[in-house]
Amino acid sequence: MSYVLGIDIGSGFSKAVVCEGGSVLASAVIPSVGSYRETARTVAEAALDKARLSMADIAFTRATGYGSGAVDFADETATDIACHGAGVHYLFPHARTVIDIGAQFSKAIRVDSAGRITGFVLNEKCAGGSGRFLQVISRILHMTLEEIGAVSLRSKSPVEFTTGCAVFAESEAVSRIAEGALPADILAGVHKAIASKIANLVTRVGLAPECVVTGGGAKDIGLVRTLEAELGSEIVVPEEPQITAALGAALIAR
Repeated sequence: MSYVLGIDIGSGFSKAVVCEGGSVLASAVIPSVGSYRETARTVAEAALDKARLSMADIAFTRATGYGSGAVDFADETATDIACHGAGVHYLFPHARTVIDIGAQFSKAIRVDSAGRITGFVLNEKCAGGSGRFLQVISRILHMTLEEIGAVSLRSKSPVEFTTGCAVFAESEAVSRIAEGALPADILAGVHKAIASKIANLVTRVGLAPECVVTGGGAKDIGLVRTLEAELGSEIVVPEEPQITAALGAALIAR
């Protein structure tokens, strides 16, 4: 049985998945820092080490994501939209709607019963509906991204942001803190602003169950719960939501 490698170089994090046939052997996720080329090699080596393999064992490598062009050891590249579809279909065969909340972009994707893409939209012109918004607010509140989801769920009176722009929301959040707003209420307001933008994307492609959320934003339980309320639909989150595109790249490579 041959081994294949999927690499997803995102603007915030890079991921690698090693597969043998239809089985996942290992995966790795690291921040995308410095050179995308070096980051790609680092994350690939991390996944290969976990699988107790080397690059010499890999029959085919497919790269995807924002920095896929920098993966100089990849045999081919593929769009992250197609890779998300393949990865989510492998994990959740009944999924028909995929919401990917990345560091820079968010996407709403429709897939059919075979995991093929039937439509998609993304918010590439604004970070207000992406993980970048969360990074900005967590920095202001001196919290880690891992903390903010649980804190937001304690909110009793969510702050209503008058802007959906991540840049202007930063100054607005600072003003609300000065006025005495609680961190939980600020975070709940941020989640509502992000969820509203993402819901608009989903409306454009059409929501159909089962709905799966991927990307780093899927690790924010407060955002996931707010998005469920906004969409009026239950959401499924993969065990490791950041690796679905890398997984899809490996499966397509297979």
